[in-house]
Amino acid sequence: MRNILIIVSNANAIGPNNRRTGIFLPEVAHPYAEFEAANYQIDFASLTGDTPYLDALNLADDPQNLSFLTGKGWADMQKAKKLADVDVSAYDGIFIPGGLAPMVDMPENELLKKVIKEAYERQDAVGAVCHGPVSLLNVKLSDGTFLLEGKNITSFTNEEENNYAAADVPFLLQSALTNQGAKFHEAEPWSAHSIIDGNLITGQNPASAKGVAEKMIKFLED
Repeated sequence: MRNILIIVSNANAIGPNNRRTGIFLPEVAHPYAEFEAANYQIDFASLTGDTPYLDALNLADDPQNLSFLTGKGWADMQKAKKLADVDVSAYDGIFIPGGLAPMVDMPENELLKKVIKEAYERQDAVGAVCHGPVSLLNVKLSDGTFLLEGKNITSFTNEEENNYAAADVPFLLQSALTNQGAKFHEAEPWSAHSIIDGNLITGQNPASAKGVAEKMIKFLED
């Protein structure tokens, strides 16, 4: 059986106007459904070990979102362990969902950078969607280069952000990823778009979360 660790933010507010936020529901619920269908063991870790927050609860009429909320998913996510207490080497892959929350506590978190570096260098699947790829910023590999350097990736785009939360985020994610050497690929705003480069799998927006999980599973099964 494969094991997946979903690493989530603990932030619940962002920006000068204290906009409420959390993990964007479909970005965790849709991948959870894919991993569950593949019979993977799914565990959660958060940066502080406190209960994470969910955003976009208005989308609960989506069957997979509802299944996550009323089934095992949200119950397990509320029991997320503190990342520092988790042996991440026991997992075959890590996945970081978005929402605006990761923009608050994931750009600089040293333990998270170490965990991602080690998972990537072990050739585990490393997946992230929407604002989740902010976790890849400032990750340095053993040879001293940025993980992002020369990698084909995607994330929430500047165009999408300008129509969503440009006034709230500390920086534009697409620009930051590109500045660390990433080869950024964007599709039409809000369309499903996920890409894989080696064992690094990223998705552009909420519609792309399912595709990231599918690509992670394919990578692990091949």
